[in-house]
Amino acid sequence: MRGNCNFVNEQACMKTISTAQCTSVKILAVSDQVVERMYTLVPNGHFQGTEIILGCGDLPYSYLEYLVTMLNVQMCYVPGNHDPQNDLTDERSRAEGGSNLDLKTAWHKNILIGGFGGSIRYRPDGINQYTQSEACLRAFRMLPALLLNRIKYGRTMDILISHSPPFGIHDDLDSAHNGLKALNWLIHIAKPRYHFHGHTHFYKNNLEAQETMVGRTKVINVYPYKILEV
Repeated sequence: MRGNCNFVNEQACMKTISTAQCTSVKILAVSDQVVERMYTLVPNGHFQGTEIILGCGDLPYSYLEYLVTMLNVQMCYVPGNHDPQNDLTDERSRAEGGSNLDLKTAWHKNILIGGFGGSIRYRPDGINQYTQSEACLRAFRMLPALLLNRIKYGRTMDILISHSPPFGIHDDLDSAHNGLKALNWLIHIAKPRYHFHGHTHFYKNNLEAQETMVGRTKVINVYPYKILEV
C-alpha cells in the first residue's frame, strides 16, 4: 500500500516535490477483537513509527485507551454494534484520548478521514444498529462536511472508516452481518482511496476476504488489526 503521493493532491505534490519528499503515513487499524499479545508487542516497540490509530468498532474502550496512551498518537474511532451509545455526559460511552468520528471528518497530515459507525439492525432494541433506510439517512447527514472538504481541499475524503462493511462486499448472509448500502453510496459519492471496516471476521488467509477494489477505493477488513502504510 505504499505510494509517494497517495493522499496528497497531485498539483500540490508537484509544487513541493523539489524541496520535500512526499512521505507515507503509518496507520494501526483495529476492530472487534482484543489481541492479548498487543500488551507485549506495544511496549516492546513493535508498532514504533505509528502515526495514527483508527478504530473500527466493537472493542472495549479501555483497550483503545491503552493503545493511544502507549503509542501517544492521534486516534479516531467509530462505534460498533456492541459499543455503548455515545453520550457526552457519560465517560464510559467514549474512549478517552480519541475522537469519535461517527458522521464526521477529520484532517491528519494531509489525510481526510471520515467515519460511519454502527451496523445493520438485527434486534429491535439494538444500540448503534440501523435499518438500511436509517443508515442512508445518516449518510446524507455527512453531505455538508463532504462538500466543505471539496471546497477547502479539492476532495471529499481519503480514508473512510466504518464498523460495518458495504453491502455485498465482505459481508455475510446472516441478518447480523449484512453490509450497509449507505456505505456503498458513500464510496460512490466520496471516492475515498481506502475504506477500512470490521464487523465480519475471517479465519483463513484469504486475501479476497480482506481486500476488494471498488472503483478507485480499496475496501479492507482490518479484523483484528492491521498495520498499513498509505
